[in-house]
Amino acid sequence: MFIDYAKIIIKSGDGGNGAATFRREKYVAAGGPDGGDGGKGGDIYFIVDPDANTLIDFRYTKKFKAENGQNGSGSHRFGKSGEDYYIKVPAGTIVKDAESGKVIVDLSEPGQKELILKGGRGGKGNSHFATSTRQAPRFAIDGEKGKEKELILELKLLADVGLVGFPNVGKSTILSRVTKATPKIADYHFTTIDPNLGVVKTEYGNSFVLADIPGIIEGASEGIGLGTQFLRHIERTRLLLHVIDVAGTEGRNPVDDFNRINEELKKYSEKLSKRKQIIVANKIDSMQDDTNYKELENLAKEKDIEIYKISAITGDGIKELFNHVSEILKTLPKEDIIEAEDRIIYTLEDEKDEFTVEIIDGEFIVTGSAVERLMGRVNIGDNESYAYMERMLKKIGIEQALKEKGVKEGDTVKLLEWEFEWYE
Repeated sequence: MFIDYAKIIIKSGDGGNGAATFRREKYVAAGGPDGGDGGKGGDIYFIVDPDANTLIDFRYTKKFKAENGQNGSGSHRFGKSGEDYYIKVPAGTIVKDAESGKVIVDLSEPGQKELILKGGRGGKGNSHFATSTRQAPRFAIDGEKGKEKELILELKLLADVGLVGFPNVGKSTILSRVTKATPKIADYHFTTIDPNLGVVKTEYGNSFVLADIPGIIEGASEGIGLGTQFLRHIERTRLLLHVIDVAGTEGRNPVDDFNRINEELKKYSEKLSKRKQIIVANKIDSMQDDTNYKELENLAKEKDIEIYKISAITGDGIKELFNHVSEILKTLPKEDIIEAEDRIIYTLEDEKDEFTVEIIDGEFIVTGSAVERLMGRVNIGDNESYAYMERMLKKIGIEQALKEKGVKEGDTVKLLEWEFEWYE
């Protein structure tokens, strides 16, 4: 089974909590704070697996989580960092953020490894907070929570040449004749429902990868049928072989077929519509006359596109066509055809301390990533930890923002699920 689309959820590991402990030894009357830091949470990586060729593993496993960091302990013992998690995908996989649709990374190179989501930082032990005036801090900082993201995985075939055209024009027969691939072939539409790949080796020793893209229909660019799934695989090809039935076996006009397919390519991608093409006039063995071919040949001259007459059934013209294709590929650069935006790496470290202050029913509601990060790391029940929270509210700018909103003594302030009475 060929699976080329999957939606998954990944979560990096939580950072371990710092420890609030004190040195306790015989003959040591007043040991100082010796709480160790928590370990860092595990990161999430994607890595290209050379043995994989579909996304079928993601059909059944949808959630992937890195290991949490361990908590710190006494005697300045740091917690162990969580194990990183490596998600293996086939070459040609595009990773997108499900919420925004933005491309995060294009995994096309053998052995490529990319960091996608960083784990939470470990919390600091109480030994970090000792000062000349506070020699026995009784609080530590909790570790940061890992981050969770929903991602879309799309597999785009890595092929040099793509066979495109309407259903039942002979693409699969061509692939089976010039490669060792064994696609399903029959005389009805959509025999090919999955893309097929094969390696073409010419008589001169050159080789390249050929992809049989399932038949495209009108409206494919809008998602009709399996259109966008099929079109996705053409994006990486350097050359398109546009296969057209010049025998008109289903009563269709070859010129109309050429224009309709190219219109779908243009709607899907302007760049794809300008990809170099060769017209492959197939089924010449079944032609009643050469009227259809002459019309198609005139169109090719008009658009300055090369045209080759072949019969996939008898093999006529096949060798000449693919020897020529091999030579053309030598002139076409292997470029990164996917127009990915600037690569995103979700990091907790680089997140901005953002927050908003709203007044709802007379209460001051503070929300945002800055508050979530702060409140996830303090212990409200501990006086020293509470004092640390107050200092951080001032440092982050939340205190000033509340004053600008008009907060006064006795007003209710909510930080996430915690409710406080404001005092000066």
